Order: sequence, then structure tokens, then C-alpha cells
Amino acid sequence: MSNVTVNISFQGALLAAIDAEARRESRSRSELLREAARLYVRRQRQWEHVFALGDRQSARLGLTERDVAKEIRAARARNRNSA
Repeated sequence: MSNVTVNISFQGALLAAIDAEARRESRSRSELLREAARLYVRRQRQWEHVFALGDRQSARLGLTERDVAKEIRAARARNRNSA
């Protein structure tokens, strides 16, 4: 797969942090940004799978958003009480 060059703007402080991290890891800015983009895309896809699973389970169990919100509140209350 060939590389394509793109232009992107960063605030100075963020670019400085990116460059410092790249130097710390002994890699180029481009390598660091490519890896960051790959990780972001992978994480977004994982979340899509999690939400799709939740949707399937909700449909299978006949749960509504209100049911889910109620269970979340109950779980948080249990966690607060157990701490």
C-alpha cells in the first residue's frame, strides 16, 4: 500500500508534545501519528462492536433504553453502597 501525504494543522503546544513523544520513542512524527490514527480507528471499531452487542442483547431480552438506564442507576447505587 502506498503512502499519501496529507496536511494537518495542530496547535503549537500539541505539536511540541507530539514531537517530544516521537523523540522519546526514537521514531518520526509521521510514525507516531500513523500509530495514533491506527489505534483510534481500532478503538472506534471495538466500541461499535460493543454497542452492536448491547443492541442485540437488548432486542433479545426485550429491554428498552429506560430499562437499561434504570439498571445502570441501580448498579451505580450498589457500587456506592459497597465502597
